[in-house]
Amino acid sequence: VFPSYDIVQQFEVMKLVAEHSEVPVPPIVGVDESGDVVGAPFGVMEAVVGRTPTDNPPYVFGGWLMDATPAERRELQDKTVAVLAGIHGIADAPTVFSTLAADGEPLRAHVDALRDYYEWTRSADGLRIPIIENAFDWLEANWPADPGPGVLSWGDSRPGNIIYDQFTPVAVLDWEMAAIAPREVDLAWVVFLHCFFQDIANVFEMPGIPDFCRREDVVATYESLSGHTVRDFDFYVVYAALRHAVVMSQVKRRMIHFGEEQQPDDPNDFVMHAALLNRLLEGTYVWA
Repeated sequence: VFPSYDIVQQFEVMKLVAEHSEVPVPPIVGVDESGDVVGAPFGVMEAVVGRTPTDNPPYVFGGWLMDATPAERRELQDKTVAVLAGIHGIADAPTVFSTLAADGEPLRAHVDALRDYYEWTRSADGLRIPIIENAFDWLEANWPADPGPGVLSWGDSRPGNIIYDQFTPVAVLDWEMAAIAPREVDLAWVVFLHCFFQDIANVFEMPGIPDFCRREDVVATYESLSGHTVRDFDFYVVYAALRHAVVMSQVKRRMIHFGEEQQPDDPNDFVMHAALLNRLLEGTYVWA
């Protein structure tokens, strides 16, 4: 799915997060950088007991999170947002996580990296996906006046990447998309990913969990915990939807390659949530 997968860097990021914050990460046993043992670099973490909301099938279809009370879901939501505040609160992140730092303004570097990734996904077939390219154009036309400084961005920030003891986070996982970026990148990813799942539930005329991870609740909790005023959130939600679109387009290519799906006639059908992204671009998306 990605051009490279730097497991050594992931483990280094987790190690530094543990050293510089109270954010719970799995205890690291060790890392083999040589690849001699199993044919590729790998790392070992201690097991962490708990439970995680599922992606497949999405947790909005059923399971322990859906069965929880609204108060319990809100507890999990608020504690998940507190994890983000803790990650973003690590001081001088560009220095501490120097291997993640890029030249120039952090948001520009982050978006440029996504554009490079998009070009990599289409390097073999040359396919242009209009909804993705329209979203890149929308970003340029709506660029924040002051994106602010970069912090440590977890990257794939969502409940599905956290192990919970009841409703309390005990291990934050999957740091392969970590970067230096504005705080809003992670915050919008949490909100968008739930919108993505809830939209699937709506398509199948299922109730889903409409009271979970609503943007106004997530933003208010984050501002209260971090002391940071969230800015340009519409921009960052579109950016989250675009980031997910590029990833999903490559997942679609893999499924076609392995014979799991047929090549669609419409390039936009490489993006599972193209309709949702289009509503965001048009400003017609209705927030719960």
